[in-house]
Amino acid sequence: MENNTALKIVDKMLAEDKFSQWLGIEKILVEKGRCILKMKIRNEMVNGFGIAHGGIAFSFADSALAFASNAYGRLSVALECSISFAIAVNVNDELICEARELSLTNKTGTYHMEISNQKGEKVAFFKGTVYRTSKEWEINK
Repeated sequence: MENNTALKIVDKMLAEDKFSQWLGIEKILVEKGRCILKMKIRNEMVNGFGIAHGGIAFSFADSALAFASNAYGRLSVALECSISFAIAVNVNDELICEARELSLTNKTGTYHMEISNQKGEKVAFFKGTVYRTSKEWEINK
């Protein structure tokens, strides 16, 4: 039942999130404090060097942060985020992002996102902290 509520929240978020839709994000796993997403790099996502723009990986991880933190049912928004790029990402790479909760308090949550490619190579590491508002998500039952 709890995972069902988390999934309903993330489905509602994704339905309104035009940028995550444009990225082509697909849900693999959604739980409170954790999620796994996947996406494929397309031609329009590359920079002048012919590799995926860093903003693509950042946005992918940011979506994972939002889904994992909001799955508890409280509206949560990013306070601080940072990313480190390990290797280049190319067109047609299939990326997996796993968000894991590091800490959770009444007011904040801190998460680690790891992005890997289809070869299992780690391509980026993202850390994000969210502010947990007092507003509860309203979902249709």
